Amino acid sequence: MYLSHFGLNEAPFRITPHTEFFFSGANRGATLEALLYAITHDEGIVKVTGEVGSGKTMLCRVLVERLPKSVETIYLANPSLSRDEILHVLAADLQIESRGERVTIMLRALQERLIKLYAAGRRVVVLIDEAHAMPIETLEEVRLLSNLESNRHKLLQIVLFGQPELDEHLAAPNMRQLKERITHSFRLEPLVRSDVESYIDFRMRAAGYRGPNVFAPAAMKMIARTSEGLTRRINILADKSLLAAFADSTHQVGAKHARAAVRDSEFGGRRRGAPNAWWLVGAGLAAGLLAGVGLHLYNQWRVAGGSLGASATAAAPAPSPSSPATPPQHLPGSTAPAAVPTAGAAPAPQPGAEAVRAAQVAAASPSAAPAATTAGDGTGPAAPPPQAAPEPPPGPNPPASGKLTQERFTATQRWLRSAPSGSWTIQLLTTGDSRAIERFLEQATQEVTLEDVYIYSVKLHGRQYYGVTYGNYPSLEETITAMGDLPFSFKSRGPFHRSIPVMRRQNQE
Repeated sequence: MYLSHFGLNEAPFRITPHTEFFFSGANRGATLEALLYAITHDEGIVKVTGEVGSGKTMLCRVLVERLPKSVETIYLANPSLSRDEILHVLAADLQIESRGERVTIMLRALQERLIKLYAAGRRVVVLIDEAHAMPIETLEEVRLLSNLESNRHKLLQIVLFGQPELDEHLAAPNMRQLKERITHSFRLEPLVRSDVESYIDFRMRAAGYRGPNVFAPAAMKMIARTSEGLTRRINILADKSLLAAFADSTHQVGAKHARAAVRDSEFGGRRRGAPNAWWLVGAGLAAGLLAGVGLHLYNQWRVAGGSLGASATAAAPAPSPSSPATPPQHLPGSTAPAAVPTAGAAPAPQPGAEAVRAAQVAAASPSAAPAATTAGDGTGPAAPPPQAAPEPPPGPNPPASGKLTQERFTATQRWLRSAPSGSWTIQLLTTGDSRAIERFLEQATQEVTLEDVYIYSVKLHGRQYYGVTYGNYPSLEETITAMGDLPFSFKSRGPFHRSIPVMRRQNQE
């Protein structure tokens, strides 16, 4: 739902294992390399333990993908197998007919099959997930399977993945034979605060995000503390925080969004019967939307709100001839002093491109012209005659340097006022360094027309940044198609689609 809002290609914090999102920080990458070494060097039984949600299943899936092609993998995800059932599963995966055979005959058939595979240069590894939930007699069968060997080499490698309860089972006196056969033991520790920040940033960028960090330090701290460093909890909290920020119509995940995510989580310590703060935020900021509304309808709602505000500004009544109108040079932002408002007058709106334009039109209208050129009582000096309306200011926070950068920024301000609200553009770059933008534009002139490159202002965590986009497309489908036709130098920057209403709002913040 929030993917387009944050410029993401896919959901970054799914709790289902997605090997492209494997985080090699903390001790994850080192553990993976050690597992690969142990399996390919006949190291017998290997054990990996970690708390619930620490990433054991993800590590197991990545291990399957990283193993050499010469290794045949048998993955057992069902821990409740009996000792006979585990033999039948292994036999079936190794294409051994085992129906109705006795255990001793099945073990002999397994050994013969493993010997043939080893002679052909192939190894077999059994990955047992949730091993802590295995019956004791099945774990004992695992020990017997580890005895399958040739004269000099183990024929079957076994890796046990389990929660810390697995260590408790192995500590039992009747399990010491299996425990002594474990040659390597690894433990996935919870992520520390700095690792949590790296993890969240990695997942965001793996999902296609290319801008500055979305999560504020206060939000990071709250997620790290509540999750206790467990990756599954981090995923849940980060996902709900993004959704809360989306409902809040902001691109910064702050402490209040993380707090709403914590209150909405089962492990967040929310009191029984307490109101769900996340839904309060969503209801307050997304009132009028139907349940389950998609991002397209949400953008249309935003567009309708923006158009209404613009129409209201343009339709403001012009000053009557009996009251002095403010000449163009006295408008907010002008070097001349502004007129003092009369008692009871409504406060003047904050200066902006649309407000300036509306005031200029009102000041230049025929009904306001006499009041603008003649003193109200006829005794004071006449006001200066009306002049041509000046060009509206380039927009909020223009770049400080770079000729091309400043030119494109000024042109973008004009373009944003007239661009159709239902159109899209392609985000290429977000940076606070105008020199980097200038270098980018100098290189871009060799591949595209700069008239199609736009630069707008955006503030994140109170700091000034500038976004660089390319093109103007009438629909999201055409935008995605155009992304495939971008020059290689643009594609290498990880472009993503950006709606004009979002771009316009960021530019005015």
